[in-house]
Amino acid sequence: MIDNEGMDNVFGFGEKNIGIDLGTANTIVYVEGKGIVLSEPSVVAKSTKTGEVIAVGAEARAMIGRTPASIQAVRPMKDGVIADYDTTVAMMKYFIQKALGHSSGKPYVMVCVPTGITAVEKRAVIDATRVAGARDAYVIEEPFAAAIGAGLPVMDPTGSMVVDIGGGTTDVATISLGGIVSSRSVRMAGDKLNEAIAQYVRQKYNLLIGERTSEQLKIDIGSASAKEAKEIKAVPVRGRDLVTGLPTTVEISGTDVNKAINESVLAIIATIKETLEETSPEIAADVIDHGIVLTGGGALLRNITDVIAEATQVPVSIASDPLDCVAIGTGESLKSINVMKKKQ
Repeated sequence: MIDNEGMDNVFGFGEKNIGIDLGTANTIVYVEGKGIVLSEPSVVAKSTKTGEVIAVGAEARAMIGRTPASIQAVRPMKDGVIADYDTTVAMMKYFIQKALGHSSGKPYVMVCVPTGITAVEKRAVIDATRVAGARDAYVIEEPFAAAIGAGLPVMDPTGSMVVDIGGGTTDVATISLGGIVSSRSVRMAGDKLNEAIAQYVRQKYNLLIGERTSEQLKIDIGSASAKEAKEIKAVPVRGRDLVTGLPTTVEISGTDVNKAINESVLAIIATIKETLEETSPEIAADVIDHGIVLTGGGALLRNITDVIAEATQVPVSIASDPLDCVAIGTGESLKSINVMKKKQ
């Protein structure tokens, strides 16, 4: 008797396994055999009257802060976990269908989650993925996926340390022999940096700027090092003056952005130090040899490597594709999905 899967393969329908990096800021989908097929912002635009989905991804992101009363643009993921269940399901359904096209058969899906999440939050991710059209869903911890994607020797008996600075969470972990030895996850990452910039500009210049503007500031002139920030040219920023209530333009310097994000950067460094303190001396020695590898969008912040290296006295490098590491790692781990099935 051939089971269902066997039949699918006999007739060449074989469903593809897919890996999803379900992030707070971006969702990236990896299809087995094809690689990364889609990378879009985790944003959904819904009608406030009927609740139906109007746009998902890049199209919906352009609507943030610019919607009329009848449309609401939401980010269903907050701090790396699901904040709005139904919207997340709608978003995943859209991404899975877009990634697979019209191929029949439900895929097995591997989704990555931050290390520190609760069993309930993990359950929500698995259920949402199943409702969105997966035959079955499995989860993998983000730093582990990031380490695989960065090409670290995760299966070897040597310690590697990975720091994944995403949109909602920063995950720090030391990895050896295919498992996580010690890990920390803090909800201090890209989003918090954006909030800090907006808040600082508001306090210092009485200027109200939106989330997208503060993110653009971070990308354009953000630097983790106070010394380097002085060298960065100021840029004009448009927003609303809180005193007059009228739109206005203000010059914001690199030092401003640096001061705004400094506290968040220090919190990330503190987390790295705590994780190092928890590891065994052998692994700590390996980390000094191999250095710390940074992944995630936060790794692209100027001078972040130097600042972390200075604070920890350990060499720091950035993975080759920091934004895609987690998705690539999730995709790679699809090859051992049969092992995952036994684990859960």
